[in-house]
Amino acid sequence: MIIPLHLGALHPVEQALTLALAFGPFVVLGAVVLHRRRQDAAEDQRDR
Repeated sequence: MIIPLHLGALHPVEQALTLALAFGPFVVLGAVVLHRRRQDAAEDQRDR
């Protein structure tokens, strides 16, 4: 039987890295979607 060992609290740098890895891709995706929507809106405005 394997007993999980708790290694204690994370260092603040490790906490920041964990949060960046967990939420970073979603933030980047949101920024890309926002950027493309603005480009598309500008292109539609130019076409009119």
